[in-house]
Amino acid sequence: MTEFEWDKKLNIDTCGHEYALVDQHHHPYEPTPYSVLKRLAESGYLSSENIVIDYGCGKGRLGFYLGHVVGCKVIGVEHSDSLWRQAVDNIEGFSGGVSPSFFCQKAEEFNCDKADCFYFFNPFTVEILKAVMRRIVDSYYENPRPMRLFFYYPDDDYLSFLLAGDSDGLTDQLYFLDEIDCRDLFDQNDSRERIMIFEMGGE
Repeated sequence: MTEFEWDKKLNIDTCGHEYALVDQHHHPYEPTPYSVLKRLAESGYLSSENIVIDYGCGKGRLGFYLGHVVGCKVIGVEHSDSLWRQAVDNIEGFSGGVSPSFFCQKAEEFNCDKADCFYFFNPFTVEILKAVMRRIVDSYYENPRPMRLFFYYPDDDYLSFLLAGDSDGLTDQLYFLDEIDCRDLFDQNDSRERIMIFEMGGE
């Protein structure tokens, strides 16, 4: 189905881009394509038992899709008040699954203690990512549990931080697990069309 057909099926409105909300730390709103979400849902890395935080959730597409297809709980975190309001408005019409919840808050200040999975589609700069990772790592040490982090279309700064490590030790317990290749879903054969999966506390 097309993007609009999926929105219609779920009775939500998540299409389009939002460039007016960009600042020096936050990137434009661009929803993850449904074809990529479908591949993620079919990967076996998520189940109905998981609680997922979607950082920079925008209008909430990932939460509605995973709630419909996987049946897991998604918590969306969005710094933009206008995008957050659109996500909340979408809850009223959503049909067919576990409803997500949305919070208008800075990602680096959000309490992630209830979650075991974390999703990023380049929502902000690597400086904010590091602050978010500090909260995730602290949460892991306070309550050790298997965690998975999903990075769709990761930019170079993210990759450098995740793979090369950092002086603060934020990635010491982070291990590359797998990647979901999504290049065949698009025409450009873009090497960044993938979901990179990292794990903490895995067996």
